Amino acid sequence: MSLTPKLEDLVREKVESGLYNNASEVIREALRLMHEFDAVQQLKLERLRKELAIGEADLATGRKTVIADDAELRELFARL
Repeated sequence: MSLTPKLEDLVREKVESGLYNNASEVIREALRLMHEFDAVQQLKLERLRKELAIGEADLATGRKTVIADDAELRELFARL
């Protein structure tokens, strides 16, 4: 595995800060955080797909609101 000089500096700074004992700890923490981020992104994507399916079903059954202009859009948001 190799890191760019900028990433090597970042790892070194983290170790020198005393928060981590060595570079491996920094890398493990970074990978753990990346894994958590990916999991959150997946959950958001699943929720978006679910909401999209609901919206598509609403459109298919005629449940919709037609907004003609910006004034009507502002009025709709004011009611929410």
